Amino acid sequence: MIIIYAITVLLLLISFIKSPQKTKVALKKAWKKFSKLLLPFLIMLMLVSVVFFLIPEETIVKYMNDESKWFSVFLASTFGSISILPGFVAYPLSGILLKKGISYMAISAFTTTLMMVGIITFPIEKAYLGTKITIIRNLISLGIALITAIATGLIYGEIL
Repeated sequence: MIIIYAITVLLLLISFIKSPQKTKVALKKAWKKFSKLLLPFLIMLMLVSVVFFLIPEETIVKYMNDESKWFSVFLASTFGSISILPGFVAYPLSGILLKKGISYMAISAFTTTLMMVGIITFPIEKAYLGTKITIIRNLISLGIALITAIATGLIYGEIL
């Protein structure tokens, strides 16, 4: 990450040297967009934190460890779609779920939808991309997540 920050600062300095006025205008526009996005994003993070506090890990494991692999995939993709977690939390959580006996297919569906499908982020996406594009993006992401879960099931022998 430090390299990305360093490159960004370097490019910003180059931009400022080349055209200080344009750089200042661009930074003002960026700040306005950031400040508009900050409040909805913070509210969304707080809501997700409350939901994960109220729904214990045991409940998630109980419902995702169903005898029917397809029902488990459905529930896992639903949990993943309505959640939002950073990767550094999602992947260790997936490891815990795997140790609790959750199938690879369900974990694949959970992590893929967690990263790609955004029901909670829908209002923010809609504001920037529009309703139609947001719905299409989420449906395509859900399709990719389900294909990934099926491929994972085939690779790990959970299907057939």
